[in-house]
Amino acid sequence: MEQACSHAEGLRRLESMLLLRAFEAALLRQPKPGFQLLSRGEEAVAVGICTVLERSDPLLCSGRSIAMALARGVPSGGLLAELIGKDGGPNKGRAGRAHVSMPSIGLYGAHGVVAGNLSVAAGVALAQQQLHTGAVTCCVFGDGACGAGALHETLNIAALWQLPLLLVCDNNGYAVSTAVRQGIAVEQLTDLAAPFGVPAVAIDGTDVDDVVTAMHEAVTAIRAGSGPRFIEMRCTRMGPHSTATREERPSAELERFRDTDPIMRYEQRLRALGWLDDAKLAELQAAVATAITAAEQYAADAPWPDGDEALRDV
Repeated sequence: MEQACSHAEGLRRLESMLLLRAFEAALLRQPKPGFQLLSRGEEAVAVGICTVLERSDPLLCSGRSIAMALARGVPSGGLLAELIGKDGGPNKGRAGRAHVSMPSIGLYGAHGVVAGNLSVAAGVALAQQQLHTGAVTCCVFGDGACGAGALHETLNIAALWQLPLLLVCDNNGYAVSTAVRQGIAVEQLTDLAAPFGVPAVAIDGTDVDDVVTAMHEAVTAIRAGSGPRFIEMRCTRMGPHSTATREERPSAELERFRDTDPIMRYEQRLRALGWLDDAKLAELQAAVATAITAAEQYAADAPWPDGDEALRDV
């Protein structure tokens, strides 16, 4: 499946993915980058999801939130400040990666607890249904959350009440170092939705056009009143689970990851279409570099939180 898009939109998708990757590299250059879960290799998932969602559609994500927050529209300077604990971020440095939120742009929050966002998302979807907003609530979670009871409870209540809820499993193949096949009993993660009658599909999450197509089809159906949907996006985490975790996956598998790099794959596609050449790629990279430099300067200039306000908003 492949979502047709314009020349300009194709270049925008590539630039967005380049920005996400460059941003995380800039974060790691900080003197104290903190404990982070990075999204290198999963940029197509974040860009594709946020391309389709409207600003009024609530988005909840897991603790692997950096790419999702940036793609959703959190300003890069503010996000960088937030992640290193400075004031000037959307949550004044108090939320960090695990709980960053910005409701004004539809980001209803990251959730540091595995599967912790699922039942919350059901509540948000119920609120949208009762308020007749026409909004679709999108909840993104990792494959590790598929072993949690909260997923089954959420699927049950969403199906029972026909909630406008889109459940997106960001399946990078591992829950920290536990492979999906070692932690989840079903043959396919989409099988989890079957007992509840929730339509489910698995797609290539390293292909941003496929992500956009699947999202568009699901969101359109939900907005039309057909109830919840489940999408499994199979992708690749190209680095360790976190900045504090050593790599435990087989070396042969790590080598194979080079062929599933969503940015490299999309560059090749755009070149084949005649939409991208070396000069245009350099132009996109320069624009990204300018944005990252501005974000780093913003974060450097942002003040540290006032200790006297530590308990405010808590």
